[in-house]
Amino acid sequence: MNASQSTVNLIELDNKTVLLPLSLYVKQTVEHYLSQLSGHDAVGLHAMVISEVEKPLLEAALEYAGFNQTKAAKALGLSRSTLRKKLEQYGIS
Repeated sequence: MNASQSTVNLIELDNKTVLLPLSLYVKQTVEHYLSQLSGHDAVGLHAMVISEVEKPLLEAALEYAGFNQTKAAKALGLSRSTLRKKLEQYGIS
């Protein structure tokens, strides 16, 4: 399974378990956010979505790696120095 096929939830459909892709949740959430703007322009949407997704991703990777930054960086496909910069950016210690 590649990164674009990663899943976050299961549903039952015709008595079968179906895996739902993370991208579906992101799209639905962004669409919902945009529908709530009541005619106001969306500003900084990309940065907002990236920060909302990236922080919990980093936290989950750290937990998965037993808080070993080298292992978390490898799991994320990042260099350790990039991971450290992102952790500092989001105030994760």
